[in-house]
Amino acid sequence: MTDQNELVKLSATEMAAKLRAKEISSRDLVSAELDVIDAAEPSIKAFLKVAGEAALEQADAFDNLSDDEKAELPELAGVPIAIKDMIVTKGIETTAASRILEGWIPPYDATVIEKLKVAHMPILGKTNLDEFAQGSSTEHSAFQRTSNPWDVDRVPGGSGGGSAAAVSAFEAPIALGTDTGGSIRQPGALTGTVGVKPTYGGVSRFGAIAMASSLDQIGPVSRTVLDSALLQEIIGGHDRRDSTSIPEGPRPMVAAARDGLDNRDLKGMKVGLVKELNGDGFQPGVEARFHEAVKKLEAMGAEVVEVSCPHFKYALGAYYIIMPSEVSSNLARYDGMRYGLRVMPPEDVPQTAANMMAYTREAGFGDEVKRRIILGTYALSAGYYDAWYGSAQKVRTLIIDDFRKAFEQADVLVSPTSPSTAFKFGEKMDDPLAMYMNDIATIPANLAGVPAMSIPAGLSDDGLPVGFQFIAPQQRDEVMYKPAAALEAALEEDWNGPIWQSLKTPWLDGLNK
Repeated sequence: MTDQNELVKLSATEMAAKLRAKEISSRDLVSAELDVIDAAEPSIKAFLKVAGEAALEQADAFDNLSDDEKAELPELAGVPIAIKDMIVTKGIETTAASRILEGWIPPYDATVIEKLKVAHMPILGKTNLDEFAQGSSTEHSAFQRTSNPWDVDRVPGGSGGGSAAAVSAFEAPIALGTDTGGSIRQPGALTGTVGVKPTYGGVSRFGAIAMASSLDQIGPVSRTVLDSALLQEIIGGHDRRDSTSIPEGPRPMVAAARDGLDNRDLKGMKVGLVKELNGDGFQPGVEARFHEAVKKLEAMGAEVVEVSCPHFKYALGAYYIIMPSEVSSNLARYDGMRYGLRVMPPEDVPQTAANMMAYTREAGFGDEVKRRIILGTYALSAGYYDAWYGSAQKVRTLIIDDFRKAFEQADVLVSPTSPSTAFKFGEKMDDPLAMYMNDIATIPANLAGVPAMSIPAGLSDDGLPVGFQFIAPQQRDEVMYKPAAALEAALEEDWNGPIWQSLKTPWLDGLNK
């Protein structure tokens, strides 16, 4: 039996290999992760809901399968997973970290959850996030504040800080997140994990609570590039219940990742250094690690060329018009009438439906959600629609064209993932614009619907993780997996192991029996 600390620090792929070799059981894995969750949660607070008994039952169901039945399952079968609480799970409370959905237990599963259950991947629980995925620090959750495992006084990024922190802290080997403007990749950069936003429509959004429907995308959170590739192949594919789902077969992401890991040969690949996504505004340590990683790509044979995407400088402004506009529409359904929270007006206020809705939304929504609803409602209002929303959509078209031209010059584009390392709690809470700037490098990929990935690029001068972003052409997700896996392997060779070996984990002390 592998000792518990060693077991939880394995990658999902390594766990799967031990399962196939019958060195461990799925129950061993789930039990070990539940022990870590018990020990870590007082300081990390990554989980809103832990589904311990259900996860153990799912693990037992896998362990009881015959060898022939197991052979038909995906490689990650039996490996436990954590789920961002923006994704609907049958029988498990799903809140989107909002008081307005507190206590709601869905009667159905999201498509990705159905696929995980078919793959026999036990669900450990639901992870924390900024309310309705609106934020860049996970400080806007209605229930708790998630800490960065690298420094518990700092944010884990957002909105998917819970999933990233859980994987970083070894509470889960792998997780699902949602990415609307960088909510998988930016937390990945800040916590030293791998975060992937697939091509828009490549993974079904059915059962993902809608924030901004033209931008949202479910994707993997992991500790290695290969783990993300394996998970994306499980959750990807066409879904008739999602009108934005792409009707195509799966992409060969696992093969591309393994090619990058095994061969590290990038000869013939052109890597585009996006001029507008580095330099001014980026922390010196972030810039340094980024350019060191670019040199690694060159050393493996890649040709690095600078590409210009001139309209990227307008991406942040366009996003913060389009996204709030879609938020104001999607969140109109939370009215106290059908499900979730209902707050009746005081007796001295007329007992009308309009007043009930107003009091429900006042009590149920947090400040950041209200801010975005107001912004979006204004942008969509009569007299302002063309000036604001219409203009933002035109900028979006120009950004899509920037990507098209850039991919004529390069196979894959690269940039830092986040302009800074993890900042301290409260540092940007009173300055929404400073908070929004954290997504400056991740937003363009969401506006254009192209796939993007963040991998750890090392530690900055402050000892905190830095993210390196790859961006690939639409529906060509596999293109970014090969160089990402090759760079991961080359960097870990320099570091004499994965980045997390530098992470202090006091919550793991004393777990071994």
